[in-house]
Amino acid sequence: MKRILSSLTDGRGFDITLVAVPLAFLFLLSGLPLLYNVLMSFQEVDMFSMGQLARPFVGFRNYVDLFSQPETFGILLNTAVFVLASIAGQFVLGFGLALFFGTQFPGASWLRGLFLVSWVMPGLVVGAIWNWILSGDYGVLNFLLTSTGLTDGNIYWRSDPSYSLWAVILANIWLGTSFNMILLSVGLSSIPRDLYEASELDGANVFQRFWTITLPMMRSTIGAVVALGLIFTLQQFDLFAAITDGGPNNSSNVAQYWAWDLSFRQYDFAKGATVSVIMIVFVMFASLVYVRSTRHEVRG
Repeated sequence: MKRILSSLTDGRGFDITLVAVPLAFLFLLSGLPLLYNVLMSFQEVDMFSMGQLARPFVGFRNYVDLFSQPETFGILLNTAVFVLASIAGQFVLGFGLALFFGTQFPGASWLRGLFLVSWVMPGLVVGAIWNWILSGDYGVLNFLLTSTGLTDGNIYWRSDPSYSLWAVILANIWLGTSFNMILLSVGLSSIPRDLYEASELDGANVFQRFWTITLPMMRSTIGAVVALGLIFTLQQFDLFAAITDGGPNNSSNVAQYWAWDLSFRQYDFAKGATVSVIMIVFVMFASLVYVRSTRHEVRG
């Protein structure tokens, strides 16, 4: 016992302890549930066998049955549209705001702080706000569109299958833009100002400096932002629950919400786990991109 305690006081033992404790915590609260979820996707699971590990093994039958359902490919397409549109919108707006606040005009820091309000707000609160904005009868967005003459009548964003998915995309872009702005602002601030001054002396205009200096120097930051955006977007659940509930007729349903619906509304835990495993593959890919981007940034 004394030997163990003495090993904790020296440098090596203490370092190992600092690493082992959070790893054990992650394994117990994240690793084991993840493995249990993967196991369920290869088993026949019902409400009465949830607490058991020894359940009938069905191989890839859950995956085959899942892709045999008529709504599967539509929901996967919705997921792809939701992810790509959200990431693109958040990145473009976030980059634009980062460049705008990078000019360091008076009050820029205070105004930048206001944009963080959307990121720190709970997702259900954001969903409630956008429920009001997107309301078909008394929503703010419809009022602005009809007042400016852009539309002749009200658009029922949440209940029209043509617009329901885009309603959630708008809310998600608003939610994640400030996060993109902060990360991209950090990347912009790390670029040496001497490069811009030298290129300006050489006669380079604003667009040339952006393409030849800003974008190449921001490569690692952009990779990290896109990867984190993919992870956070695939985890987005609250907005769907608050705004459209996946409807109407699955027009705004996405994989993460479908996994919850299969498991806790239809009680088809095996198929819910199967959808989750498919999502895990994409999240692991995004995590790999993020790790490689940050590693490149650390190495310089």
